[in-house]
Amino acid sequence: MKRKGNSKIKLLIGAGIIIFSLFQYFSNSEVNEFTGKKQHISISVDDEIAIGLQSAPTMAQQHGGLYPDQKYQQFVDQVGRKLVHNSIAKQTNYKYDFHLLKDAQTINAFALPGGQIFITYALFSRLENEDQLAGVLAHEIGHVVGRHSAERMSKQNLTEGILSGVPVGIDPSTVQGAAALATIINMSYGREDELESDDLGVKFMIDAGYNPIELIGVMKIIKEAAGPNKTNERLSTHPDPENRIEKIKEAIKKYKNSSS
Repeated sequence: MKRKGNSKIKLLIGAGIIIFSLFQYFSNSEVNEFTGKKQHISISVDDEIAIGLQSAPTMAQQHGGLYPDQKYQQFVDQVGRKLVHNSIAKQTNYKYDFHLLKDAQTINAFALPGGQIFITYALFSRLENEDQLAGVLAHEIGHVVGRHSAERMSKQNLTEGILSGVPVGIDPSTVQGAAALATIINMSYGREDELESDDLGVKFMIDAGYNPIELIGVMKIIKEAAGPNKTNERLSTHPDPENRIEKIKEAIKKYKNSSS
């Protein structure tokens, strides 16, 4: 009888944790003034900037540090500044910095919260022209303007809260099911973020005078780098490059028509 009572208490505590996590997540709701998207974010812009600045040296170190050729770094800075100064990114309070990483093996680019943007030399060296570099950087600026990192942190806190609310001693298959659901939710949101950043990237390129068609060339480079053993889209945080290309074409048509 006592064990049954303990189980009920555990269930009540677990339910309380889950309800609190849900309340905390949904009570922090706001509309992004630059994208019009409703988001659940629990940190301020100043917090995002501080997190990005604090994390930047560690991220650079993980990729072998910064690329030593200042000429290439200045080129990346120049293209990045042109995109920021000619788009809505300039109206945000973020401090945009662009970093060329020494890593010659990993084809990647990413953005930290608050405007710290990175591209590896492995990707940089495969780009064919300035417009393709602009496409990569514009996409990453889109992540910053879209506040995707901050939104992902809130979602991560929500899923961790839900998982911690699953009572100890409950059927292991239930715990595994909850964990799998949390993973699927985070992956789905990751794919949405990528598509929104592609869309914003196209707009930023057009605003800055770059040819957005070249972003399709970047997708082809990414697809080629993934090779035949790429992860199925449903199991990945990134959409398939072919699907991204179709969405990019739609965005180009949309923004070119709106500017004409």
